Amino acid sequence: MRRVGTEEWSGLAMLVVAVAVATPGLFGGAELRIGRGWWIALFVLLLAALLTAPAASEQRRVGHLAYGVAVVAAWALVLTIHQVGLLPVLLVLTAAMSVYLVPLPVGLVVVALNTGVIILVAVPTTRTPGELGLIVGFYVLIQLASLLSSMTLLREQRMRRELAAAHVELKAAGLRLEESARTAERLRISRELHDLIGHQLTVLTLELETARHLDGPAVQQHVERADRVARDLLGDVRTTVGQLRAEAVDLEEALRRMARDLPGLEVSIEVSPQVWVDEERGAVLVRAAQEIITNTIRHAEARELRISITGDDGVIVLDARDDGRGAGDPAFGNGLRGLRERFEALGGDLAVEGSAGFRVTARMPTS
Repeated sequence: MRRVGTEEWSGLAMLVVAVAVATPGLFGGAELRIGRGWWIALFVLLLAALLTAPAASEQRRVGHLAYGVAVVAAWALVLTIHQVGLLPVLLVLTAAMSVYLVPLPVGLVVVALNTGVIILVAVPTTRTPGELGLIVGFYVLIQLASLLSSMTLLREQRMRRELAAAHVELKAAGLRLEESARTAERLRISRELHDLIGHQLTVLTLELETARHLDGPAVQQHVERADRVARDLLGDVRTTVGQLRAEAVDLEEALRRMARDLPGLEVSIEVSPQVWVDEERGAVLVRAAQEIITNTIRHAEARELRISITGDDGVIVLDARDDGRGAGDPAFGNGLRGLRERFEALGGDLAVEGSAGFRVTARMPTS
């Protein structure tokens, strides 16, 4: 279950403020220019539009339409009540929400139009131009402050997401460099092993060939030399194999290092003990985890991501799912398309599903 975060609490606070400032009109504490039922319907329409607009951010036209409805509904509510009180705060809410849905110039136009509505309702109730200027100036400043602070918050969130994505990419690059270093070391050891074994096998062959052509006590001397060479060769091979085994990749630890300390996203990694991967498959799994984590940070608005890698019946399965907003019709971007091609090149496949959060499932044979 998705945890309630700051954005949800902010939305709840917005609803509480909206209901609070509209209480006189909702419960008969203020005289209305239209029927109370119609006024309440307008208020419900405003709340529905305010909730729908950010939720429909993937469908831009729907979000823009909902935001336009919210702006017009707020105007209508303010213009159809005699004692406005704090009701113009509804206009402040619509101005603050503009940064999430429309470009900044459009938001500034909304502020200007809201100010025109405030002037219309304030002129009949103010006694002096100074009082009118004070009221209008107050609401202009609070609208601009709300809009700019929301814009700053949105920019900070975007920068945090980009920083987290860069963090993941940097960790993944570090893992790839480490793997390259291990590959270079294995190549060095293999060359040394080739040179060493080649030399010792040459000596062993010569000793055995010499012994084959001799008779008497001299044969035993060459056989003993061959035995010593064979034993030395066996020890060298064991030592080299031990070094190669010590350098095997810990896939789970590598993935956890990459996903550690991400701001705003908790990533859990589980790798089944039965999973053993070679260098090529390990690189594909690391690359897949990097792409999934980066996409989650940038697009999913999730707080938890679970990645599990299991192996059974000769098949490795990567399953990743988050608690974000998901996608009704998930599409393969360049990153996911590249991942699918990597898995298919190894005889596997990759599928995505976005009905409840976003889920990526990839499979490939162990060999």
